[in-house]
Amino acid sequence: MEGASCPCSGPGPRGLLQHSRQALCSTLSGFCGNKRSPASKEATCVGGTRQELGAGKSEEATCPTLLCHFLLTACLTATPAVLDLVIDSAGQLEASCSSMEPRAAAARELLLGALEDLSQEQLKRFRHKLRDERVDGRSIPWGRLERADTLDLVEQLVHFYGPERALDVAKKTLKRADVRDVAARLKERRLQSLGPSSPALLSVSEYKKKYREHVLRQHAKVKERDARSVKINKRFTKLLIAEEPEAERARRSDTHTFNRLFGRDEEGERRLTVALQGPAGIGKTMAARKILYDWAAGKLYHSQVDFAFFLSCRELLERPGTCSLADLILDQCPDREAPVQQMLAQSERLLFILDGVDEMLAPEPAEAAPCRDPHEAASGARVLGSLLSKELLPAARLLVTRRGATPGRLQARLCSPQCAEVCGFSDKDRKKYFYKFFQDEWKAEHAYRSVKENEMLFSLCFVPGVCWIVCTVLRQQLQRGQDLWRTSKTTTAVYLLFVASVLRSAPAADGAQLQRELRKLCRLACDGVLGGRARFSEEDLERLQLCGSKVQTQFLSKKEMPGVLETEVTYQFIDQSFQEFLAALSYLLEDEGAPRAPAGSIEALLQGDPELRGHLNLTTRFLFGLLNTERMCEIKRHFGCTVSERVKQRVLRWVQDQGQGRPRAAPEGTEEILAPQDTEESEEEEGEQLNYPLELLYCLHETQEDAFVHQALRGLPELVLERVHFSRMDLAVLSYCVRCCPAGQALRLVSCRLATAQEKKKKSLMKRLQGSLGGSSSRATTRKSPGSPLRPLCEAMTDRQCGLNSLTLSRCKLPDSVCRDLSEALREAPALAELGLFHNGLSEAGLRVLSEGLASPQCRVQTLRVQQPGLQEALQYMVGKLQQIPALTTLDLSGCQLSGPTVTCLCTTLKCPGCHLQTLRLTSVELSEQALQELQAVETANPRLVITHPALDAHPKPPTVPISAL
Repeated sequence: MEGASCPCSGPGPRGLLQHSRQALCSTLSGFCGNKRSPASKEATCVGGTRQELGAGKSEEATCPTLLCHFLLTACLTATPAVLDLVIDSAGQLEASCSSMEPRAAAARELLLGALEDLSQEQLKRFRHKLRDERVDGRSIPWGRLERADTLDLVEQLVHFYGPERALDVAKKTLKRADVRDVAARLKERRLQSLGPSSPALLSVSEYKKKYREHVLRQHAKVKERDARSVKINKRFTKLLIAEEPEAERARRSDTHTFNRLFGRDEEGERRLTVALQGPAGIGKTMAARKILYDWAAGKLYHSQVDFAFFLSCRELLERPGTCSLADLILDQCPDREAPVQQMLAQSERLLFILDGVDEMLAPEPAEAAPCRDPHEAASGARVLGSLLSKELLPAARLLVTRRGATPGRLQARLCSPQCAEVCGFSDKDRKKYFYKFFQDEWKAEHAYRSVKENEMLFSLCFVPGVCWIVCTVLRQQLQRGQDLWRTSKTTTAVYLLFVASVLRSAPAADGAQLQRELRKLCRLACDGVLGGRARFSEEDLERLQLCGSKVQTQFLSKKEMPGVLETEVTYQFIDQSFQEFLAALSYLLEDEGAPRAPAGSIEALLQGDPELRGHLNLTTRFLFGLLNTERMCEIKRHFGCTVSERVKQRVLRWVQDQGQGRPRAAPEGTEEILAPQDTEESEEEEGEQLNYPLELLYCLHETQEDAFVHQALRGLPELVLERVHFSRMDLAVLSYCVRCCPAGQALRLVSCRLATAQEKKKKSLMKRLQGSLGGSSSRATTRKSPGSPLRPLCEAMTDRQCGLNSLTLSRCKLPDSVCRDLSEALREAPALAELGLFHNGLSEAGLRVLSEGLASPQCRVQTLRVQQPGLQEALQYMVGKLQQIPALTTLDLSGCQLSGPTVTCLCTTLKCPGCHLQTLRLTSVELSEQALQELQAVETANPRLVITHPALDAHPKPPTVPISAL
């Protein structure tokens, strides 16, 4: 074209494009290490690879090298539109190369240092072994290795495998070449230089399969309390698990139930923290291990969790020195080559199972700042606390196990946990456990029937830990050909039975020696419980002369842990609950003339902040259980020592002191009026402090000695239980204490939830047809209705020795079935004089049923307080029954909504000669002018009747009319 300028000269578009190309080529060549012009036939790029750019060929190249080649080629041929894309790609490449450069340089230095340590013979052997090292089906051609020196080998390794992968290949090849000392030094230097790495020998998906197989092997068997190993699938028996907010409906722990734990909440958000809670021995740890095993088997969370880790909080807190979360993960893996970095990069696909978070209750000297870096080395307590509070890996899933209601310090650490209550065995699964334990059908059936004959013991076997002890003792007796042991009523009695069986199994000549050893073991257990120790050294056992003793083999398990210089040997009790039982037993085995140190006294166990002594609750329960007169006689017989009554009296005084300084609530129920009906209780309150009276009742229940409980409750004139979700066991404990309570006792249940009875499965169609055709209508009408959750308490109230004087139910959502049982109790309760019902969601039918019980001639209720908005017809029906309640003298309807007809009915009833009411409280009740006039007329005509309402005092009084005229 005439007049056209040279493409590379002048400011035309082609010249500008060519200038941009040359500038970009220079830039790419600069950071790729190119020492020649981009137009040159040959250029050296990353890793010293020879590139034939003119021909567009490339020998073996790493990804950055290929991208450089592509960009340089594109610079010579690209249009302006493509050039912009090339420039953007070059910027990304520059950032990538700059981030890789330090680690690549460090890898080269490490490889060079390792190969320089080899002799010529070792280097030759290394080359031969490297030729056979295949990765992804390829190996370095022998032509490149045959005459390669140290520098050439480093370049070939880095070029062929990449920097960090080359380190793994070199270490593995060194081992195969029998140069293990150099391989070990390379590994150590790599950790120091590059830190924990994520080798690419196996991808994350490949390692996930390898890790699952490892978990299946490691957790296929579990150790029982007597150190016997059993297969988890053969021993695990399904448990009942109740999830919130549907906690009253317990489900068996099948795959579906476990999968539900990490479902979405009501707002559709993914649950990140789930708490499995329940008393000691209920099966929380076994359930957690089964969850881990089922995940590895592909049954649970398959599309949600890539890696799951089981961490014992007790072991973590007792771990010496510091560690990082990455270290803990590596400890769980089958080798140290786990891709930890890639695991942590997808923390939302990690599950941490933390067993026994109650151990965090131990007081710490100072609260340290939380960890946020999974590679930061810190104490076990800091790592655990940071995981619980979601400061560390906030997107990871947590499954924690804990014994009960979480105290304030631990509750503050947990981040919005989804709670699931482990409720133990159902009746059906109890029988299954016996058959799995004995494996012999005849023995299993024989043992099961003998236990079922003892109703109280059979009910205790819903706890798997108790069930194991019972089965173990029965197996020993069957092996000796003895009759099955006649067992007793409490958990303490079952544990004592186990200890007694150990003593009976010893030869008569060794009996005294075994008793002395057991007393020493009890002292060791007590020191550990009070000091927060679960592990003991060989020195601890030698100090007490217990090494090699029979009690060591029966009650302690040995654990060897690799130490810095030598293997560390530690001992711990076969189960934590056994340590707590033996600690309690030590207080009754105290030798005369050898008083305890202050740290080991009963006061050290019982007194102190309830929140900080939560880990002593089970020991305290066992102590109360051992104070039973029959248990004390058994201890004397089995241990050959005198048990002093002094311990029992000191414990009794401590219980009575708990009631001092606790003022009894005002009887008017003013606090209920001020609280709005729909006020929700704060979920952030410290549950342990509120439930502390229930824990005390558990202790009293464990004694099973009516006189002791009766005397102890004299110091607690009012029992207040707030925000308790009552299980069947909770209600059994409360009912026993109410049956034994002294005269004048008051009980208040505030915002409590009642667990409904488990619904039975529907009968088959044939059985239902047989029932409907074969049964008469009269038989159906006389059939006893199913009991309500509160029936045990109602039956206890009717016991002749029950001294319960006042019962208050506030915001407890009472169903109609509870109203029926409560109505029956009102007819027979010998001492109940006060009844308060506040905002319990009563139905019309429920309030009518209660009214029938109040109107019974045997009812002794003198004061009735009702605050129930609405239900006008039922309230009118109830006030119409007032004249039939012979003992009623005070009626409090404060806070109720009374319609005109209800007030008229009330006034009519008050005029009846049979009505003995002396006080009527109507505080905060809105009354019409006509209602005020009617009430004032009744008050004026009956001076002995006091009606409390603010408007009545200011209202003009009508002339006095004799009561006979009314």
